[in-house]
Amino acid sequence: MALLEVNMMTKRFGGLVALDNVSFSVEEGELRGLIGPNGAGKSVMFKTISGFYHPTKGQIRYQGEDITGRGASAIAERGLVRTFQETTLFQEFTVYDNVLVGCHLRARSNLFTALLRRDRHKQKAAAAKTLEVLEFMGLLNRQDQLALNLPLGSQRALAVAIALAAEPKLLLLDEPFAGMNPEETSQMMVLVKKVHESGVSIILVEHDMKAVMGICQKLMVLNFGQLLAEGSPEEIRSNEQVIKAYLGSA
Repeated sequence: MALLEVNMMTKRFGGLVALDNVSFSVEEGELRGLIGPNGAGKSVMFKTISGFYHPTKGQIRYQGEDITGRGASAIAERGLVRTFQETTLFQEFTVYDNVLVGCHLRARSNLFTALLRRDRHKQKAAAAKTLEVLEFMGLLNRQDQLALNLPLGSQRALAVAIALAAEPKLLLLDEPFAGMNPEETSQMMVLVKKVHESGVSIILVEHDMKAVMGICQKLMVLNFGQLLAEGSPEEIRSNEQVIKAYLGSA
């Protein structure tokens, strides 16, 4: 049984077809890339899988369960968690409190109760989980810094840390390398590999082809809302349709 199955998924916005009968499956343990030109439907795909949009038609199955049409929070509780294209953090909170909130969102705790350190039993477990995630992501020494004061690479790492606090089984990473310099990209690639090796399956949307080709086991290419190609990085790199629609233009 595949971890994720997308069957004949279509998403329309009025007369605009953003996704057109897209089907694919992802096995547990994969690190897969989703690439394509701007406007190809990549972000719409992520938003539909994670419950922010409802598909116009088609079916989404996660761990064998039909999750089509379920809300984002219900899907996240099942272990399918998404990060965002723009780094979405509590900018005035410390690094520690950002991850702490992620722990409590997973546990359905009240946000204000979490921040005020009430409910001691849950707080003790959440504190331990927070420190574990911060250490894993290399952010332990920054735990008392405000999120807004972090460099871009650390902000992206923090966004992933918040997602990890929700204990994902499948993590959707939306452009984790966007805007980064080569050194930051290299560091984030190491972190993504580390998350994957810890047992989290990953699908990532990204335009940085060097990074995508360097870490992904398999790639999918969207173009005008349709699945143009699927295969290994080597197969995608040499695919004439992909070169014409995307790689060649880059």
